Amino acid sequence: MNNHPYHMVNLSPWPIISSMGLLTMMTGMILWMKTLKLELMLIGTMIIYLCMFQWWRDITRESTFQGNHTKKIIIMMKSGMMLFIISELFFFVSFFWAFFHSSLSPNFEIGMNWPPMGIKTINPMNVPILNTMILLCSGMSITWAHNSLTMNKILMTKQSMIITMFLGIYFTIIQMMEYYETSFCISDSIYGSTFFLMTGFHGIHVIIGTIFIMISFTRIMNFHLSSYHNVGFELSAWYWHFVDLVWLFLYMSVYWWGM
Repeated sequence: MNNHPYHMVNLSPWPIISSMGLLTMMTGMILWMKTLKLELMLIGTMIIYLCMFQWWRDITRESTFQGNHTKKIIIMMKSGMMLFIISELFFFVSFFWAFFHSSLSPNFEIGMNWPPMGIKTINPMNVPILNTMILLCSGMSITWAHNSLTMNKILMTKQSMIITMFLGIYFTIIQMMEYYETSFCISDSIYGSTFFLMTGFHGIHVIIGTIFIMISFTRIMNFHLSSYHNVGFELSAWYWHFVDLVWLFLYMSVYWWGM
């Protein structure tokens, strides 16, 4: 019987195997860029996916079935998620810095104007405003799901989470269609580089957030979460609201003001 509220983690092979998988994947990615051979990168990616599945399986077992995630541990997990979101926020701040640095003081290499000569910007009142409404609606539906779960309304929680997952996938599809229809690419001056880096990394975060919510939905279907034991779902909602907030700044700066 422990005389402290902390979780002393058991020995696990997944950290070292995951690091080896990352090394293999990155080495394979360099090999793919140079020789167009995909085998090593695919092996590394497969190792990472297998470690992710089994590592999260162990964490689910520790929290749901063994009861190792006490109130103290939950507070520490929430603090860790806050720090992670702050780090992600500063990740996007660097891109916003590059965008505003180049747009507020354009140099002569791009014609001393913004957007640069030859760049036909995207109308912010077409696809971008639609994507904005989709993410805002998904933010409302994930909040609806969280409130329903805290009130132990499981059916309503499932319905609202399905809506959120659908809107996340819908956003990703529309973003891909927008990329295909743009008249510029990532190599078209600083505008193309910052546009595709900012929107592309945000799109990756939307995909990660959608997977995060899918995992929480699967756990709810398996009765892992309840009105008082739902920290995993709560953290997925935090992450989704962060994705929404970043998109609002992206829309206002890149699509609307940047045009």
